[in-house]
Amino acid sequence: MSTATKNGAKMDINIGISEEHRKAIADGLSKVLADSYMLYLRTHNYHWNVTGELFHSLHEQFEEQYTELAEAVDEIAERIRALGHKAPGTFKEFRNLTSLEESTEEPKALDMVRHLAVGNEQVLRTAREALEPAREAEDEATIDLLTQRLHVHSKTAWMLRSHLE
Repeated sequence: MSTATKNGAKMDINIGISEEHRKAIADGLSKVLADSYMLYLRTHNYHWNVTGELFHSLHEQFEEQYTELAEAVDEIAERIRALGHKAPGTFKEFRNLTSLEESTEEPKALDMVRHLAVGNEQVLRTAREALEPAREAEDEATIDLLTQRLHVHSKTAWMLRSHLE
């Protein structure tokens, strides 16, 4: 059983999930966190830099999306901490964990939409992978968190794809 520090004293973590399972769940959540944070950065960047006929609607849509992602990364990181593990929080850690490609190009509005749809689909795949260890450990809190993320990213990807039809 792993320990946490409280007022300088070590304290066992006993939440009904073994250390092995907590580690596997935290590792999966760390990848979801990294993908979500990188998607947050991309979405915020596109919010700032979108131009053209679709400016107003995309500017507002991207703001809604990055705001939701900002709240999500906090929830994901806090779940990792509740499991007794350190949440990644540096660009180096995120670069090593993410499955999203970083882009420095300056895409047109509909290419931004396409990139964000693909990014949301990637976060979906990463979250699905993270579900396995949570299910194995019967960690309902993490399952619930990931299920919520699946719902949000599915809907967001669909809304973004709808611009491209």
